[in-house]
Amino acid sequence: MTPRNYDIAELRRLDVAHHLPAQADYQLQRDVGGSRIITRADGCFIYDGDGNAILDGMAGLWCVQVGYGRKELAEAAYEQMLELPYYNTFFKTAAPTTIQLAAKVASLLGGNLQHVFFNNSGSEAIDTIIRLARYYWQVKGEPNRNIIISRVNGYHGSTIAGASLGGMKAMHEQGGPWVPAIEHVMQPYAFQEGWGEDEATFCARAVDAIEQRILEVGPENVAAFIGEPVQGAGGVIIPPDGYWPAVEAVCRKYGILLICDEVICGYGRLGRWFGFQHYGVKPDLVSMAKGLSSGYLPISAVGVADHIVEALREKGGDFVHGYTYSGHPTSAAVALINLEIMEREDLVGKVARETGPYLAAGLARLAGHPLVGQARSLGLIAAVEIVSEKGTNHRFGGAPGKAGPVVRDLCIKNGLMVRAVRDTVVMSPPLTLSTGQIDQMLGIISRSLDEAAPVLRERYG
Repeated sequence: MTPRNYDIAELRRLDVAHHLPAQADYQLQRDVGGSRIITRADGCFIYDGDGNAILDGMAGLWCVQVGYGRKELAEAAYEQMLELPYYNTFFKTAAPTTIQLAAKVASLLGGNLQHVFFNNSGSEAIDTIIRLARYYWQVKGEPNRNIIISRVNGYHGSTIAGASLGGMKAMHEQGGPWVPAIEHVMQPYAFQEGWGEDEATFCARAVDAIEQRILEVGPENVAAFIGEPVQGAGGVIIPPDGYWPAVEAVCRKYGILLICDEVICGYGRLGRWFGFQHYGVKPDLVSMAKGLSSGYLPISAVGVADHIVEALREKGGDFVHGYTYSGHPTSAAVALINLEIMEREDLVGKVARETGPYLAAGLARLAGHPLVGQARSLGLIAAVEIVSEKGTNHRFGGAPGKAGPVVRDLCIKNGLMVRAVRDTVVMSPPLTLSTGQIDQMLGIISRSLDEAAPVLRERYG
């Protein structure tokens, strides 16, 4: 396909004049003269309006599993739009692709997670989960079970419900009041909250924080615990060994639902179809989005365990919840072909056997850099912690958030799209990434750290 010619200066002017980007500083958007304009993409690369090729270390926004430019996905959308572009799932109706996708997702989830409710985004999936979890306990005759326990610095979306459930301080400082009956406990972030602590001891402390909160509010009032298998937007926080089985045991002990938010970890990111499979636990509810369609069209889903659906069926009556685009037939058609590509090319197996271990080995070498306090990964999700003093978790300027944006901007200038979460550089590339591209990615990070060092030393000492 021949790239289209755009008037980039005019687009940037219009961007400032009319477009409000997501999670943006609108003053900064204005002062720098508009956003970076991404005009096209292919494979693992995106291209901006200034002609720069940028290796996409973030797979869009944690989502483009199969890479860019997949003609099969465009054809699937085209063919479905000609046949049935849209219909809803209200009025006792459903489209063929919607039903087929539900069956396919259920087969990948496995176990008793055999039912699927479709939404449009991860945030909407979380809203659905809150409704389902609380309604389930109403149906069971325990309406007081409405508290959901989440984690500090967890991310569960940007709707009022999603931001309430998440534990992001910056989000909680804007736009409240928030949804009630949500409790937040410590995150399993050993680098920040367990420095120098024995891993098993830290793990036990993080799990105990959940149990103690359950006891504080009363187990009879708790509906569920929710967590991301690996906290993505919080900074790629990989929990210590044994954390998730112990969390599941606590949930079962008190009879509360276990919810895994798989919006980032799902669809191969950790080297299994879902993160809960990697950790060997059996959730009652699972949220998913992003990799379900590789971001080609908006779609999300909630996997629901049999016993929840059985309770709703026994109760009867409408579950009064849903969206205009729930089970959108075109999005479902694209998602089906996306999953077919992933299976045909064994992308999940490739992450587990080849690229995940290769990335881990490369990060182990990068960990020797003077500015790196820790480099960690699981599958194809990774983080590099920037520190001011080797062998510590001390930050430049005495507080997190000074160094990360500097290194991030240098990475982008040097041809790699990454994200900075405070002083953590995070990455989540397409699952099609080659070992050569991993070398390129880590090389750019190393070079950018070298360039950042004198700037940070001069600025912060």
